[in-house]
Amino acid sequence: MSEAQHPVRAPEMHPLVFNRLSPEEQIRRARAFYEQMRCRRTVREFSADPVPFEIVEMAIRAAATAPSGANQQPWRFVVVSNLETKRKIRAAAEAEEKEFYEHRAPKEWLEALAPLGTDWRKPFLETAPYLIVIFRLDYDLRHDEQGEEVRVKNYYAQESVGIAVGILLTALHLAGVATLTHTPSPMGFLGRLLGRPKNERAFMIVPVGYPAEGAKVPRITKKELSEVMIVRS
Repeated sequence: MSEAQHPVRAPEMHPLVFNRLSPEEQIRRARAFYEQMRCRRTVREFSADPVPFEIVEMAIRAAATAPSGANQQPWRFVVVSNLETKRKIRAAAEAEEKEFYEHRAPKEWLEALAPLGTDWRKPFLETAPYLIVIFRLDYDLRHDEQGEEVRVKNYYAQESVGIAVGILLTALHLAGVATLTHTPSPMGFLGRLLGRPKNERAFMIVPVGYPAEGAKVPRITKKELSEVMIVRS
């Protein structure tokens, strides 16, 4: 298998559509967005109540607008709702997580996780109405004129998919559903269970649904703005 480079060609340019708002409206929107996002919480206790599929679909549409290296869009979003498939994913994930918590995890990592109360049990993978499994494509597979399979490198795939997932989580939160970011380690079983091609590497599982009645979340705080924002004039 050979590796091909993307052909270099001048892009077709179009006028930018941009609505410049008044400073007052900009600040109002920025404050309103912050107030919505500061209420977002990671949820581990899901209700089995159905969620309209259009919410998931539109959130993925929003995620797919994310910027990416050379506009290569190196992501795939596999939506799983079948109960049997979710059970298989849970069983495989729990097997990896049990090994991680009991044998592979460094002491420091377990100490960092302790305040969150997590363990190897992952019932949300079965209970949540939808699992969105995100895959990263470090390269695309194409065929040249001779029919030989070639790899086409995708640039900044890790960063690009990370941005897309951020938009996905935001879109789902604003639509009124709960999410969780789950990254069992290793995640190779997801590609096998979901029949994905060899160039797709599992990046994350995002369960989507409504919180279970009486769901609880850890009491946590975020760092102060002064700790995370540095202004240099």
